[in-house]
Amino acid sequence: MKLMRYQGNPILKPRGDGWESIEVYNPAATYIDGKIHLLYRATGEYAEYISRLGHAVFDEDLKLLDRSNEPCFSPEPELWEKSVEDARLTALDGRLYMTYVITPTPCPPYSVRSRIGMPMIPQARTRISLAEVIYESGHMSFKRLGIITPYGSNQRDTVLFPEKINGQYAALHRPSAWIGSDYPTETPGIWFAYLNNLTGGMHGHRLTMKSEQPWESRKIGSGPPPIKTDKGWLLIYHGVNDNLVYRAGAALLDLEKPWKVIARSPEPILEPEEEYERIGDVPNVVFPEGAVVIGDKLLIFYGGTDNVCCAASVILNELIDFLLAQRNK
Repeated sequence: MKLMRYQGNPILKPRGDGWESIEVYNPAATYIDGKIHLLYRATGEYAEYISRLGHAVFDEDLKLLDRSNEPCFSPEPELWEKSVEDARLTALDGRLYMTYVITPTPCPPYSVRSRIGMPMIPQARTRISLAEVIYESGHMSFKRLGIITPYGSNQRDTVLFPEKINGQYAALHRPSAWIGSDYPTETPGIWFAYLNNLTGGMHGHRLTMKSEQPWESRKIGSGPPPIKTDKGWLLIYHGVNDNLVYRAGAALLDLEKPWKVIARSPEPILEPEEEYERIGDVPNVVFPEGAVVIGDKLLIFYGGTDNVCCAASVILNELIDFLLAQRNK
């Protein structure tokens, strides 16, 4: 099964000569009062490579209604936030929360550094912070709640479950440092953890998914937050192969024990094919990060080549049925 790309892709491109002039990508998504809100990562220069978040609003047919001229969320240097990256949005307990990546030492990806002759410095260590999003009269403001991932685990791709699991807040996270002989995986995988009142840190870590297929041999990570269905938690995730091609897959997790996988797509449901997915700052990348359900349709929002924002869709029940059919193969 493959996702159907939106014919109007890319839905957001870089613009101007400021904070979003070179890259806009990896959008988080939420659905409020009949409108789709995206919080997308944006950069305007390569030297310091500071990322900020922009806010764009679409109708259900993906017509752009509004796009902020200024960042809606920027790094807070006093909190060691040199860059804020790759947000995810989760509605939980009647409130809206955002997980996001922070790093004190951001740097462009290898492909960009090589192209423009920048030094090959080590990639930055990253952690995940949490913020509450307050939405009023079409405007989003943010209340920072602090870092939630373990120190030294080098985190990305952390998503909250939209309801408590066994009475506790819970998340999926991707600790890149938890690999090798001391861990049950040789490559970065997706882990489950409980959260102490959202902001008190993580506990009860369990490896949920690790690389299985050649198209995801190098690493995997969660995309949008899990979506609850009557058959299980639907997880859209990304996989990276040894040639650094990013593709998207899907899995069903047990409703009560989400660290148990019910079914998983053996092949990618989206992979780089179009020019905007193949040619850019990081070639051959589709990176799913946001999703909303409208009627019977699942809309998935993804970044293409670290340059643009895109959309694809699938009938939700058809995707679930496809995944369940994989259990007997």
